[in-house]
Amino acid sequence: MRVIYLCQHFPPETGAPQIRVYEVSKELISRGHQVEVITAFPHHPHGIIPEEYRGRFYMFEDWDGIPVHRSWIYPSPKGSFWKRLASYFSFTFSAFYSLAKSKPTDVIICNSPPLFLGITGYLGAKMKRAKFVFNVADIWPESAVELGILKNKTFIRLAEMLEKFLYKKSWKIATATEGIKDYMVRKGKNEADVFLLPNGVNTDTFKPLPKDHELLEKIGIQEKKVFMYAGALGYAQGLDSVLEAALLLKDNQPDVHFLFVGDGQEREKLVKMKEDLALDNVTFYGSVPVSEMPKMFSIADYSVVSLRNIELFKGARPSKIFPAISSGKPVLYCGDGESAAILEEYHCGKIAPPENPEGIAGAIEELMKVSDEEYQAMSENGRKLAIDQYSWKSIVDEILENIEMKQKEKANS
Repeated sequence: MRVIYLCQHFPPETGAPQIRVYEVSKELISRGHQVEVITAFPHHPHGIIPEEYRGRFYMFEDWDGIPVHRSWIYPSPKGSFWKRLASYFSFTFSAFYSLAKSKPTDVIICNSPPLFLGITGYLGAKMKRAKFVFNVADIWPESAVELGILKNKTFIRLAEMLEKFLYKKSWKIATATEGIKDYMVRKGKNEADVFLLPNGVNTDTFKPLPKDHELLEKIGIQEKKVFMYAGALGYAQGLDSVLEAALLLKDNQPDVHFLFVGDGQEREKLVKMKEDLALDNVTFYGSVPVSEMPKMFSIADYSVVSLRNIELFKGARPSKIFPAISSGKPVLYCGDGESAAILEEYHCGKIAPPENPEGIAGAIEELMKVSDEEYQAMSENGRKLAIDQYSWKSIVDEILENIEMKQKEKANS
């Protein structure tokens, strides 16, 4: 089968969408399928295009065995909503050049958000006489409205019209969560044409490892119970509540230490909050390459995953969960809904109420009392869940089952 993966973000950027496209592409290629990635020049999260990509409109490269077409984007990680919109649309249009340069294909898988890239995916599928699969990881514009990012009523109405059009015109829709899948069916999509494509993990890369004592010593957190948050430091994560929980625990749980690994728009605000509250039980480590993350997980005792307390996030499955459980680290999930139910069902984590410092602190106090036997059970349960349901091999099996099924129907008709 021939596949084009259309996405705004791809390595060397880091993040869930980037990793998903990379891992799925590698797995498909390893099984003998033709894959090409159409993406923008690297720019996330700092809005700076690396020197080797500057001054170009288009570039083709081989990225670890994956054919990649890159085209120009106006980078704008911060600033007004309209600047970010300009960034989205710049790639929406420049990607057509990459499509023209790419090989014939059977299927175009298009990532959303950004929603507007669906325009390129839909028209590109028409150009290539291919099937259009819309991969929806976040319901937009609804999520932007709930977070208070998008307020212009006229723009919201136009975005909702585009959303409805793209859902209707897609051959199939792949969704990151069961909640989004249910949303698509409520919007009128045939249930047989919607399938689950969750975030996953490379279970060979992320596996239980001995603690890296040299790294612990470097950070200065030997003999501590390390609660590590690894990922984007953004508004949606509600990490101010985690810092407030750290304040509540500072004196009565001196063995607890919070380690934040990552970067993002809220970093400066969170670092200032740490300094204002004199939180000596908190360390901001900064970003590390994906290749270094297994070592970071080795020094963690628990992985913290946090979201704001809004209705939309009850249907979320944050990608941060899966490297953690694959590494044998139980998850402290500060959230509600679908992910909380999974962690509770498989007994590989602890649930705390979102944006509730007292509740988060209380959950951590309970985890500090967990026996070695119970901790080991949570660790093993998480590892088994990752292998059975969230390895990239199992996820690609699901993709092929859904995409190839209709390809066969077409061939037999």
